[in-house]
Amino acid sequence: MTDTRPDQPSPLGSRTRYAVVGTGHRAQMYVDALCGPHEDVGRIVAWCEPNPERVAYYDELVARHAPEWAAGPDGVAPQAYAPEDLERMIAEQHVDRVIVTTPDALHADVVVRALRAGADVVLEKPMTTSVEGCRAISAALAETGRDLVLTFNYRYSPRNSALRRVIASGEIGEVTAVHLEWVLDTVHGADYFRRWHRDREVSGGLLVHKASHHFDLVNWWVGDEPVSVTAHGRRRFYGPENAPSADRPVRGTPGAPDGPDAGAPGDPFLLDLTDDPRLAALYLGAEQHDGYRRDQDPFAPGATIDDTMAVLVGYRRGAMLSYSLTAYGPWEGYRVSVTGTRGRAELEVVERAAVELRDGSRPVVDPSAVEDLATDAVRRRGDRLVVQQHWGPAREVEIPAGAGAHGGGDAEMLRDLFRGVRVDPLGRAARFVDGVAATAVGLAANVSVARGSSVRVRDLALDRPPSLAAAGERTPEAAR
Repeated sequence: MTDTRPDQPSPLGSRTRYAVVGTGHRAQMYVDALCGPHEDVGRIVAWCEPNPERVAYYDELVARHAPEWAAGPDGVAPQAYAPEDLERMIAEQHVDRVIVTTPDALHADVVVRALRAGADVVLEKPMTTSVEGCRAISAALAETGRDLVLTFNYRYSPRNSALRRVIASGEIGEVTAVHLEWVLDTVHGADYFRRWHRDREVSGGLLVHKASHHFDLVNWWVGDEPVSVTAHGRRRFYGPENAPSADRPVRGTPGAPDGPDAGAPGDPFLLDLTDDPRLAALYLGAEQHDGYRRDQDPFAPGATIDDTMAVLVGYRRGAMLSYSLTAYGPWEGYRVSVTGTRGRAELEVVERAAVELRDGSRPVVDPSAVEDLATDAVRRRGDRLVVQQHWGPAREVEIPAGAGAHGGGDAEMLRDLFRGVRVDPLGRAARFVDGVAATAVGLAANVSVARGSSVRVRDLALDRPPSLAAAGERTPEAAR
C-alpha cells in the first residue's frame, strides 16, 4: 500500500488513528462508538470541518465522554483542520483511517484525496452522486492499493439478515421476483426537503441518497448484479408547486426559505431547532458561519428532488425487482416480498406506526434511528417474516431480537468496522463493489427518469469488475 505519511511511531500504540471529515448529524454514530464501546481499539485524532460551531460541539462531546484523550504526556484532543488541509491533516496526525460523513456530492473528492494521502476510508452511503465520482474512486483504489469500507448498516439488522438467511437456504428456490415498497412518513420524508438533500446536485436525489440502502439490500438478498433499470419520478407532495389546498394538511405559513412560522405550533411541518439541543448546537448556532439552514420549509422554492418514485431492475441471473419509494406516508417502514421457484418469503417492518401530534410534542425526525417506535397494536405485528413453499402452509420465521438503532444493525456494523470483520456466512460487510452496485441502480434510475427510457448499467461505464461474483461477492448458494 502507498503511504505518504512520515515514518514516525504513533503515541497511541496499536490503536487505530481516525479522522472524521464532516462533523454534522451523521458523524455522531462513529464518534459515540469510538468514545464508548470501541475506545480501546481506535481514537479520533482530528476533525476536518469548515464550521467552528460543529467542531466545538464534537470537541465538547469528546471532552465529556473521553477526557483521557487529552490526558497524560502523549494525550492531545482531536485537532481541527479546514477541508483544504485534508492531506496535511493525514500527514501531521498520522491518520490511519478517515471517516467520511460529508454531503454526498463531496464524497468522491474527499475519498480520492484521502486514499492518495495514505489513509484508508470508511464511507457513509451513498458512495457518490455521479458516474465520474465512481470512476475517480475506482482509479484511486487501484492506484493506491488502500482500503474502502461502505457502511450499509441495514444489512446487519436481524430482520434483514433473517430474510437473507431464508433466501440463502434455498427454501424458496431460485429468486425470480422481488417487490420492495418503502414508505417515509411526513416527518422523516419531509426532512429531506428541509436540508441540503433537497438539492439534487448535492444529494443525487432520494434514488441515490436514500435508496442506495434499499438497492444494496436487494443486491445482497439475492446475491446478484443489476444490469438494467427503468424508473419514473415526480414531486407530488412537497415543494411550492404542491402548496396547501383543501385536500392537504393545514399549515401555519406558505412555503418560505426561512422555514414555517415558529408562532404557528399547529403546523405539522414545522421543525423548530430550539426544541432539540443537539440540532440547535450543530446547526442553529452554525448558521452565522456558512449560511446553511437546517430547518427550511419543505414547501419552499428550491427543491429539485422527487418524493414519489418507482423503479424496475433486471438482474444478471434473471430476477426482477419492482421498487417504490414515497416520502409522505402516514406511517414509516417497508414491505418486501421475494418470490422463488419453490415459494415466497414476505417481510414487513414498521419503524413508526403513526405520526401523532396530539400532546403538542414533535416526533423524532428519523424513527429508524430510535429503537422501537412502532407502538400501535395493529401496526406492531407487522415486524414479521413469513415463508411459504408451494403446496404447503405458511410459517412465521422468528426474528432474533436486535438492540439499538436501525433495527439493531448499527451496533453490529460498528463492531465489524472497528474490530475487524468476523467470519460471516451472510457476507454483511460491504466493500467497494457493493457500493458501486447500489449506487449504480440509483444513478441509472436518475438517467432513466430524465430520458424516459430504460438504461443498461454497463453503459454507465463505472470502471468496476464485470460482475460481483468475479469480485468475490457471495451468492446465496455460496452462503449456504
